[in-house]
Amino acid sequence: MSFASTDQPAPSAPDSEPQAAPVPSPGSGAHDPGAYRHDLDGLRGIAIALVVAFHIWFGRVSGGVDVFLVLSGFFFTGMLVRRSDSGVVGVPATIRRTLRRLLPAMVVVLAAVVIAAVLLLPHTRWSDIAAQTLASLFYYQNWYLALSWSDYLAADPSVSPLQHLWSMSVQGQCYLGMLLIIATVAWLCRRGPALRRFTPVRGVLASDPMRALLRSGFGRRMVRTSRQNVLRIGLAVIFTAIAVASFCYAAEGVSTQQGWNYYDTFARAWEPLTGALLALAAPMVKLPKLMREMLGWAGIAAIIACGWLVNGSSVFPGPYALIPVLATVALILAGAGLATAGQPLVNRLLASSPMVGLGGFAYALYLWHWPILIFYLGERHSREAGAVGGLIIILVSFVLAYLTHRFVEEPLRLRSTPTVPAAPARARMLIGVAVSTVGVLLLGSTVAWQWSMGAKAHAVGELDPAKYPGAAALADGALVPRAPMRPTIEEAPADVAYPTRDSCIADFDTRSVVTCTYGDANAHRTIAVVGNSHAEHWIPALQIVAEKYRFKISVYLKMGCPLTVAEEPMYKGQQNPDCKDWSHDVIERLGAERPDYVFTTGTRPADNGGDEIPQDYLDVWHELADRGLQVLAMRDTPWLRRNGIRYRAIDCLASGGNRVECGMKRPDALSAVNPALAASDDFPNVHVLDLNNAVCEPTVCAVVEGNILIYHDEHHLTASYSRSLAPELERQLRPILGWW
Repeated sequence: MSFASTDQPAPSAPDSEPQAAPVPSPGSGAHDPGAYRHDLDGLRGIAIALVVAFHIWFGRVSGGVDVFLVLSGFFFTGMLVRRSDSGVVGVPATIRRTLRRLLPAMVVVLAAVVIAAVLLLPHTRWSDIAAQTLASLFYYQNWYLALSWSDYLAADPSVSPLQHLWSMSVQGQCYLGMLLIIATVAWLCRRGPALRRFTPVRGVLASDPMRALLRSGFGRRMVRTSRQNVLRIGLAVIFTAIAVASFCYAAEGVSTQQGWNYYDTFARAWEPLTGALLALAAPMVKLPKLMREMLGWAGIAAIIACGWLVNGSSVFPGPYALIPVLATVALILAGAGLATAGQPLVNRLLASSPMVGLGGFAYALYLWHWPILIFYLGERHSREAGAVGGLIIILVSFVLAYLTHRFVEEPLRLRSTPTVPAAPARARMLIGVAVSTVGVLLLGSTVAWQWSMGAKAHAVGELDPAKYPGAAALADGALVPRAPMRPTIEEAPADVAYPTRDSCIADFDTRSVVTCTYGDANAHRTIAVVGNSHAEHWIPALQIVAEKYRFKISVYLKMGCPLTVAEEPMYKGQQNPDCKDWSHDVIERLGAERPDYVFTTGTRPADNGGDEIPQDYLDVWHELADRGLQVLAMRDTPWLRRNGIRYRAIDCLASGGNRVECGMKRPDALSAVNPALAASDDFPNVHVLDLNNAVCEPTVCAVVEGNILIYHDEHHLTASYSRSLAPELERQLRPILGWW
C-alpha cells in the first residue's frame, strides 16, 4: 500500500501540484475537502503500528491494509477532482508523479531483499524471489499470489519475504482505474456541448425517457448545475455502481474462493472506492459536534479491535471488512472541514506529533517490516519471533524505514516547505540516478535468473535402473552405484506427476470435474485415482503397472482437495467450499460409472508427529461403501517438516545438507503402525496399501534413495521416484486385484 502522506495535498505536495486551500476556522462552517488532515497522517501511524504488531506477534490480519485502501481512495480522488477543476487531470503526469512517489522506496527494499536472498537463502529459492520481484515492480504481485493461493498469515521461513507487496499491486491497479475513469468523465464534461451535436447523443437526448428526465425537477437542477458538480455527480454514479458490484463479488468470493478473493483487485475495489465516494461527498458533510465525537471514538475503537474481532484472512474483503472501512469513514467524517484545533478529541490525538511522525514514514515501514520478519524467522528456524525478537524486528524496521524515508523518499518527491528544505538539485539528481540504476540492475538480474533457471528446470526421462535403482534399494536391496543424483535440484521442480503436466488436475479455483485417462485406454478394467495431489503423485507408478497388465486409469483430481463429505472443507486454514461440491459430484460419478477400484489417500500427517486417519476419510469410505465401490487406501508418504515448518528437500540440499540430514526421523514422519489398518477392519470394501518401507529406511526418511531424489517440493514425490516404486506397488496390488 502507499502509506505516504503525500496522497493528500499537503504543504509539501509533490512537484508543482496546486496547494490546498487553508483550513477554515472551526466557526466558519466551511468544509474544504482539500484541507490538510494531520489527523489522517496519525491514522496512518495507528494503522501501520497495528499491521506490524499483528504480523509479528499475533499472526492475524489487523485490518490496517483496509484502512489504507480507504484513505488512498479518499486522497487520490480528492486530488484528481481538484486538479480537474483547474484544468485537465493530466494522466501521464499523474502516473509519473505517483510512480516517483512509490517506486524509489520499493526499489531500495526489493534490492535489499534480493541481496539478502543471495546471501542467506539457497539458490533454489532465488527463482521464486526473482519472480515475485518482477511481480512487485510491475504491480501484479497480488495476481501472482492469487494463482498460487499463498497463505498470507503463514509467517515462517517458507514464505516469501515479498508476499506483503500484494497490497501495493492492488493499490496501483486501483489508482490506474480511478485515474482513467476520472480523466474520461472530466473530458466528457468539457466536451459536453460538442458531444450533443453527435447523432447518437442527439438521439439519446431526444428520447422520451431523457426528455422526461430533463423536464423533472432533478433534471432542471442538473442542467443549472456547474460543470464541476456534473463531474462529481457522474463520478459518484460510476463509483457507486462499481463499488456495489465489487462488494457483492467480494461477499460471494468469501464463501466460494476465498484464497483468490483475498488478493483479487476487483474484490478489493469497493474499499478505495468507498474513500473516493467520501471525497466526492465531503463538501456536503455538516455534522454536529456530538456526532463527530461519537464517530471519532467509535472509529478508532473499531480499528484497534478489528484484528481481534475477526479473522481477516478468512473473511476479508467480504462484508466483515466493513468494520475497518466504516471505522475509517467515521474518522474522516469526524474531522471533515475543521481545523485541527476544532476537531474532536480523538482526531486531535491522531494529529499529535508522534502519530503524524509515524504516519510520515508508514509506507517505508510497511515495506521493510515483513522481509525483516521473514529473514529473522528463517535464520532462527522458527515460526514465532517472540517478545524480544519482535522488538528487534521493529527496531531494525524503524531504523531502515526512517533512513529510506529521509534519504530516498523525501529528496525525490518534496519541494521546499517551512519545515523540510528541498534537497539540492544535484543531490536529487544523484539519488534519482542511483535509484534508477539499482532498478535497472534489479530488473535485469531477475529476468536473467528466471531465464537461466527456466532452461534448467525440466522433467527427467527414463533413468537407467542399474545406476538409479531408487525405491529398489530399499524394497529389494538393490546395489546403489556411485552416480549423480537425478533429478538434480534444478530439474526437480519440473519433475512432477503426469496430471499436473497434462493439466488433468483441477486447480483451486476450478469447480468442474476434470478427468483424463492413463494406462490402457481400451481396457475393460478401471482404477479411478481420486483426491488431491497426494493421490496424483502415484500416477507415474500406476502408469507402469497399468501398461504392463492392461488396465485403465481414470483420474478425478483437484488441488488441495482430498475426497471429502465435510460441511466446511478447509485448505491452509481457509474454507474451501469448491472442494465439497467437487467431491459430491465425483462421488456421484463414481457411483454411476462404477470403476473396479477407487484409489485414494488413506492417511495424512498428524500435527504432533506421525500420521493419522481423519474422521472425514472414514466418512468418505462409508459413502463409497454405500455405492458398492472397492477402495484402495494408500498410506500417505512423509511430509518434510521441522518444528511444524515445511521445507523443501532441494533447499536443504542446496544449503549443503546431505540426504539424511535433509530428511526426517521416521517416528516424526510416520506412526509405528499404519493408522488405516485398524480403521479398515470395519470396512470390508477398503484395502490398505503402504509403500513407505520403499520410501523410508527403518529409522530415517531420507530425501534421496537409490540415487533418485524423492521429493520435488516439501511433500510430493518426483515422477522419477514414483516410477521406481512401480515394482513394489505391483507386488502389493497383486493379491488385492487378482488381475495377474
